[in-house]
Amino acid sequence: MTVNLTHGLIDTLRATARRAGAEIMKVYRTNFAVDKKADASPVTAADRAAEVLIAAAIKGEITDAFPIVAEEAFAQGNAPAITGHPFWLVDPLDGTKEFVERNGEFTVNIALIEAGRPVVGIVYAPVLDLAYWGWPGGAFRAKDDSKPEPVACRAAPARSLVATVSRHHSTPEVDAWLDRLGARTRVVAGSSLKFCRVAEGAADVYPRFAPTMEWDTAAGHAVIRFAGGNVVDRDGAELTYGKLGFLNPHFVAHGPGFTMPRE
Repeated sequence: MTVNLTHGLIDTLRATARRAGAEIMKVYRTNFAVDKKADASPVTAADRAAEVLIAAAIKGEITDAFPIVAEEAFAQGNAPAITGHPFWLVDPLDGTKEFVERNGEFTVNIALIEAGRPVVGIVYAPVLDLAYWGWPGGAFRAKDDSKPEPVACRAAPARSLVATVSRHHSTPEVDAWLDRLGARTRVVAGSSLKFCRVAEGAADVYPRFAPTMEWDTAAGHAVIRFAGGNVVDRDGAELTYGKLGFLNPHFVAHGPGFTMPRE
C-alpha cells in the first residue's frame, strides 16, 4: 500500500494542526491542571484534546487505512500493529514542559511514515500561528493564512557553526560535543522548533543526546529532510521509524555539508 501525496493532503494536515492548536490554546488560557504519566512526564487536558481531534480528522478527512501511533494513546497501552504499512506518528503537544511554563515554544507534530522514513510532516506552533511542513514537493513555512514560503537548510560553514539546543534536555555531553565542533553560538529552543531552525537555515546542527520517542522527531525530520538536510544517529545512519517500542537513539539533525565529528 502506497501513500497518495497531494497538495490537498498538505492543506488538510495544515488545517488539522491549526484546529488542534486552537484546542490547545483554549486550555493554555486557563488555570489548567498538570498530571503525571507513568514515566513522570507531564500531561494536560490540552494534550488529550488535541490528540482526539487529530486522530478523528485523519480518519474522517484523510484515510482510515493507515494506523495512528499517538503519544497519549501509546501511554495508555494503545499501540496499533504497523508491520508493512504506512502509519501516522502524532505528538499532539510537543513540549508540554514549555506549555506548562507558558513560554510559547510548543508545537503540534503530525507525520506520515512509509518504509521507515517520514514522507510528510507538519510542525505547527499555536502561539505563533506558524507552520512548517516538508514533503516531496519541498519544505515550507507559513504564518497564519499568508502565502507559504520555501525554506532550505544552509550549507554548513567551515567554521562558526550555529547550534540549536534543547531548553530542558541539553547535557554536558552535548556541550562537549559542540565544543569539539567549534559551535560557539547556541540558540536555545523548545519542542520541534529546533528542527525548524535547522530547516530554515537559522542553525546548522541540533544534537540530542537524551531519550526521545519517534513522535517527537518524525514531523521535524520530514521538514529537515525536504529542506535538504538529514537526521542521523551518532554513527551517521539516517533515523528510521517503526522501531520496537518507538524509542529513538541519540541523534543529530543537520544541514548539507555537515561532517560528523569522530567520537
